[in-house]
Amino acid sequence: MKLDILVLAVHPDDAELCCSGTILKHIALGKKVGIVDLTRGELGTRGTAETRDEEAADAAKILGLHVRENLRLRDGFFQNDEESRLAVIKAIRKYQPEIILSNALHDRHPDHGRAGDLVNDAVFLSGLPKIKTLLEGVDQQAHRPRLLLQFIQDSYIQPDIIVDITDHIDTKIKSIQAYKTQFFNPDVDGQQTYISSPEFFESVIGRAREFGKSIGATFGEGFTSRKLLGVDSLFDLR
Repeated sequence: MKLDILVLAVHPDDAELCCSGTILKHIALGKKVGIVDLTRGELGTRGTAETRDEEAADAAKILGLHVRENLRLRDGFFQNDEESRLAVIKAIRKYQPEIILSNALHDRHPDHGRAGDLVNDAVFLSGLPKIKTLLEGVDQQAHRPRLLLQFIQDSYIQPDIIVDITDHIDTKIKSIQAYKTQFFNPDVDGQQTYISSPEFFESVIGRAREFGKSIGATFGEGFTSRKLLGVDSLFDLR
């Protein structure tokens, strides 16, 4: 399946927290969008790899994703090495997206920045035909997306672009709440963590309000780009 947008996120729930409004907006516009999680988030203090699998599947239904899969790299210990790069290259060539969204280039969690660099390198290498990869025994074609953006996570980063997600904020919240073991949920027992506090959940909504306010909207999601971004017309900007 060829996707318009592919989200490559290191942990299940990263996409929901940071770019699910953008996913919902583009699906509503008729675009095909999928998520490939790099790890199962098995080192999370709360829940298990199996519960994260179930929660990711529930969130995928809420978002209306066209596909979701997991590369099962090692949470916390994957490296930006040949093995990991080839796994990401195979995913990019499999779905041939026009746009990729991925993790912040630096953040509180060390996996986030490392994944951002891994995806950045894999996006470039995926376009080199001399790098050979196979899908079900068949040679994959080289493919390089035209745009790679990084979403913004726990640490504040000045965005290069903000997407108005006002019409999709309620469904974004539902997709985050699908991760019952991870975020604030008074019905779930477990050790309290930084992300399971009600204050963390409020900060996610507050960040969306802050970004929305910056562009004259109610809610927004911010992204950064390693390259300069261009538009066909100044009237595409607001």
